[in-house]
Amino acid sequence: MYLTVRDATKTFGTFTALDRVSIEIERGEFVCLLGPSGCGKTTLLRLIAGLAEPDGGEILLEGESLSNLPARKRGFGIVFQSYSLFPNMTVAENIGYGLKIRGTARSEMSQRVSELLDLVKLPHVADNFPGQLSGGQQQRIALARAIAVDPRVLLLDEPLSALDAKVRTELRAEIRHVQRSLGIPTLMVTHDQEEALALADKIICMNHGIVVQAGTPEDLYHRPKTRFVAEFMGISNLLSCDAIRRAFPHLLTMRPEGADDSLVACIRPEQIDVTPAQDGNATVRAISFLGNLRRLEVDSVAGPLVVETHGTNSCREGDCVSLGIAPEACTWLADDIARPMAETPA
Repeated sequence: MYLTVRDATKTFGTFTALDRVSIEIERGEFVCLLGPSGCGKTTLLRLIAGLAEPDGGEILLEGESLSNLPARKRGFGIVFQSYSLFPNMTVAENIGYGLKIRGTARSEMSQRVSELLDLVKLPHVADNFPGQLSGGQQQRIALARAIAVDPRVLLLDEPLSALDAKVRTELRAEIRHVQRSLGIPTLMVTHDQEEALALADKIICMNHGIVVQAGTPEDLYHRPKTRFVAEFMGISNLLSCDAIRRAFPHLLTMRPEGADDSLVACIRPEQIDVTPAQDGNATVRAISFLGNLRRLEVDSVAGPLVVETHGTNSCREGDCVSLGIAPEACTWLADDIARPMAETPA
């Protein structure tokens, strides 16, 4: 494993920000630390960067401890939410700053800066100052500066959260392109689940200073292990065992062992089939048009549900409908964020 964090602990007074957190990053992997504000993800990033000291545990890079290595000697590139560009330097000087303090020859530095400006699609702003750039452009330059010195790991601390939606979508695609083309192991902090789903090879979902679940985007979306992960990773219909028995008893064939109050069924909106029917088991309460899909809020025997359909659908508000759910579309999970359910046999 390339980068390993083992049992990292960090406290601030009586508050435990990280409680024996362990994560792993492979070479070339793009990993997202995902979770709500205060979950410990930025604290973990700062420990890895060397900007804060852990109270316990260790951080290893290719098997060697980083404990006594200051931030400036770890060889990591860091991009912050606030860009942190030097306002009195041109764009070219900002990108080349790390190379300059390492004594890189002027000709080599100039060539590297030119290559990076091409890579982030801003070759025409080399002589501009940061204040003359848009937020998206500044973030591109911050990324170019971070990778100029060929970092061993790239650390991104919510780099897109200050940008508007359109620019954020464009820039995350460019970040992924740059990361893939250079193969730099990357760890990105975000609270945006859509961002994590779009960018990550692996998502590490955190809450209350612990890792709740780690896996591919598909794992966390389709196979969440806890209520917290299911709710945080998009829209979920979470139903109790009693609700399932009343409305969809056939789904109980996939139910794992355990007490009713320890389990909850997770059904994603797109996994529910909806068909107009006079004697249906639900009523459409509201419909939202969202471009490529329609979101229906329905009242059913199981309680209120959210259904998403693509293409045309003849349902209208007030219509009686029949809801269909395949057993394999139902994921049973632990109704407890701190105690993931053991894997059940396929």
